[in-house]
Amino acid sequence: MPELVDSQQLAESLPPRTRGVIALLEENCTVCMLCARECPDWCIYIEAHKETTPPSGPGGRERQRNVLDRFAIDFSLCMYCGICVEVCPFDALFWSPAFAYSGDSLQELTHEAPQLRDWLAAVPAPPATERPLPLAGPPVAPSAGASS
Repeated sequence: MPELVDSQQLAESLPPRTRGVIALLEENCTVCMLCARECPDWCIYIEAHKETTPPSGPGGRERQRNVLDRFAIDFSLCMYCGICVEVCPFDALFWSPAFAYSGDSLQELTHEAPQLRDWLAAVPAPPATERPLPLAGPPVAPSAGASS
């Protein structure tokens, strides 16, 4: 019979950038809907409305902006491909290493913005970029008098 592993032990043995669930940074979401449109499983639900903002100065005009009302992901449909994370131009979606999010019914696997925001705390910082090697000087042409 297989041995049961404690979820805390499992979490400690996973690599730091493990894909678990998708976390949401609501402040960065502009409701562009790219994530929902590109999702092959259609598991992202977004609802929004438009708000009119006053002119920024004299002679300006009113502008409209999208305001996020609902952002939810149905993890019973999600295939964890990461297309939504990659396609988001505003870095509103991140992979979080959290993985203990099961429920007793399929409805409990649809997670709304507050839960997606809570998972943001577990997102590790991006790895440091490698320092580029210094560029070598321009190539030196062989002199005309040199013979080989």
